[in-house]
Amino acid sequence: MSLLQHLARFVLGAALITAGTGHLTFARKEFPAQVPKMLTDGPLYLDQDMIVLASGVAEIGLGTALVALPKARRTVGLIAAGFFAAVFPGNISQYLTGTDAFGLNSDRARFGRLLFQPMLIAWALWSTGAWPRR
Repeated sequence: MSLLQHLARFVLGAALITAGTGHLTFARKEFPAQVPKMLTDGPLYLDQDMIVLASGVAEIGLGTALVALPKARRTVGLIAAGFFAAVFPGNISQYLTGTDAFGLNSDRARFGRLLFQPMLIAWALWSTGAWPRR
């Protein structure tokens, strides 16, 4: 693992902790925009605020694990990549419904957010050494 990978892992961990804290506090009113209606209005009927809170707790846990558990970094990287893939439908929903949040107030901006999600997945895998080697 290179120094750049270690730094990238710490930055990703800090970003996840910050985002997770936002779920629970300062950005709590923005995050429901990314909860797909199929989770709240469909057969599951999950509480939108509970989804926001649970995903925030998950982000704080993942971020903390990325920073504090270097020996488990590959496993945590795989879990973080899976988490980013799991929340991707929320980003797709925000784009398809044209919901404004986090300054994403145009279709172009929301579409750009869609392109960022695969980069987060790659970042989680690369920065933890979970990316398959050739």
